[in-house]
Amino acid sequence: MPVRASQDVLARAAAIRLVIFDVDGVLTDGRLFFDQQGREYKSFHARDGHGIKLLQGTGVATAVISGRRSESVALRMESLGVNHVYQGYKDKLEAFDHLRQSLALPPEKIAHVGDDLLDLAIMRRVGLAVAVADAHFSVREHAHWVTATPGGAGAARDVCDLVMLAQGTLQGVIESHF
Repeated sequence: MPVRASQDVLARAAAIRLVIFDVDGVLTDGRLFFDQQGREYKSFHARDGHGIKLLQGTGVATAVISGRRSESVALRMESLGVNHVYQGYKDKLEAFDHLRQSLALPPEKIAHVGDDLLDLAIMRRVGLAVAVADAHFSVREHAHWVTATPGGAGAARDVCDLVMLAQGTLQGVIESHF
C-alpha cells in the first residue's frame, strides 16, 4: 500500500471532488528566494506536479489558495492545468467560500492541504484536512491525516495518491504507465 491511512481517512478521501493546496510550505519547501532586483523564485517538486495531473485525470479538481502572490506560482499552475488559483489572500476563507460556491461543492467533498496557521480556518471546515509532515504542530493536531513527506518534497503527491487509492483509481493510473 503506497500510503497508510485509517478507515476514517480513507472514507473521507473517497468522497473528495476537489483538493485545495497551499503553496509555500506545501507545494514548495517554504523557502523564498529573491534576486537583487526583488524577483522571487520558487522550487516545485516534479512528483507533486505529476501527482496533481494524475489526480485531475481521474476527475478530481485541484486548486491553490495562497496568502502570497507570485508569478512563479501562476506559471506553474498554468503548466499543470490548475484552473482555480487564488493568490494574495490573507483571509483564505474568502477564497475558499468563493471557490466552494463557484463549484457548488459541499465542504465534505473538499480536501485542503496546509502547513501553517493561515490554513487552519479552511482545514476546520473541509471533509479532509491534511497537514504536510513538517507542518506547524497546531496544523498537524487539526488534520485528519498527516503526509509522510515534507512540503515541497512530494507531500502533494502523497495526498493525490491517498485520494486515488481511496477512490479506487490509483491502480488503474499505475497500470496505465506499463
